[in-house]
Amino acid sequence: MAGRQPVTNDGNASKPGTAGTTPRTGVWFVGARGSVATTAVAGCAAVAAGLHPPTGMVTETAPFDGTGLPPLTSLVFGGHDTVDSPLPKRAELLTEAGVLPHGLAPAVRAELQAADEEIRLGGPLPDEPRSDEELIADFAADLTSFRVRNALARVVVVNVSSTEPLPAPDAVRLPPSSLYAAAAVRAGCPYVNFTPSTGLRTPDLTEAAAARALPHAGRDGKTGQTLLRAVLAPMFVQRALDVRAWSGTNLLGGGDGAALADPAAAAAKNAGKERVLADTLGHTPQGEVHIDDVPTLGDWKTAWDHIAFDGFLGTRMILQTTWQGCDSALAAPLVLDLARLVARAHERGMSGALGELGFYFKDPDGGPAGLSEQYTALLSFADRLREPH
Repeated sequence: MAGRQPVTNDGNASKPGTAGTTPRTGVWFVGARGSVATTAVAGCAAVAAGLHPPTGMVTETAPFDGTGLPPLTSLVFGGHDTVDSPLPKRAELLTEAGVLPHGLAPAVRAELQAADEEIRLGGPLPDEPRSDEELIADFAADLTSFRVRNALARVVVVNVSSTEPLPAPDAVRLPPSSLYAAAAVRAGCPYVNFTPSTGLRTPDLTEAAAARALPHAGRDGKTGQTLLRAVLAPMFVQRALDVRAWSGTNLLGGGDGAALADPAAAAAKNAGKERVLADTLGHTPQGEVHIDDVPTLGDWKTAWDHIAFDGFLGTRMILQTTWQGCDSALAAPLVLDLARLVARAHERGMSGALGELGFYFKDPDGGPAGLSEQYTALLSFADRLREPH
């Protein structure tokens, strides 16, 4: 199952490319002990073992047959985090919260423990003594060690940590997400930013990724409210209905709720939510998105949207939607999809921003904003992965 190393007769982990073996791919989570990473590790093990179907994993549907994606059984997990709660314990807590089904955590305990043993201390820590350069060097060394120690063909770094505020214009240090992104580039690792944080989106880091010919994708995973917006906004445009206002409210708890209680972090999150409307409608309608931290909700979130629009002869009408979902259960299959897609892109020699993966993001690296068009672009990307070298 995922996270376990195949062993040769001499007791050493099998090397990539060895006859009769499948090359293994590393997935390195930034925020490796959080809810999304824990759900992804447990879910990957469960699906690989046939304990649960791959519901929510687009890469496990028929259009992706024959694309050469790394099998779920070949994924090896590790990561960085600044907390020390072990993954098996985290999985127990997620079970109590109703995120993971009862009985799953003990069934995949070995995989969770194997991943936990590959988690290294992240940063910056409070009163961090290391400079940005020292942190980047340490993080890159962790990535290289992980790849060599586990005989991996490649390692994809996926940021699933809590949202950070946008950096101040006069900031003298890189934000944490950019430190990890810089380490990924230095270690030669493809990169996925599933958060609204800055990550690779600085001129220097984008240029460095291009120089290393690394594929990357981001940012801010599209799991709930914005997913609906990406479906509904094109409907109004196609039916020539004039959207006057689009307001929203999010209620959520857990670590993300606490992080987004910071207005600066919430502003970074809302920028992606608003972009899909501006890109699709051609203007920014009135209204805002409000995010409220409700700790008792834990990993569950509720999102309301109130859409005011004009019809024929200026008749005013309203559409209201309610989305209630489990954030980690929505995000985890997308994270696994992205790790596999970007790993395969790296194997095929693709580089730069993978705009065709905009289907997965609120704030993608180019491409259309509507979900249908994004899905078409994703299927074209799958065709590219099938093409012979």
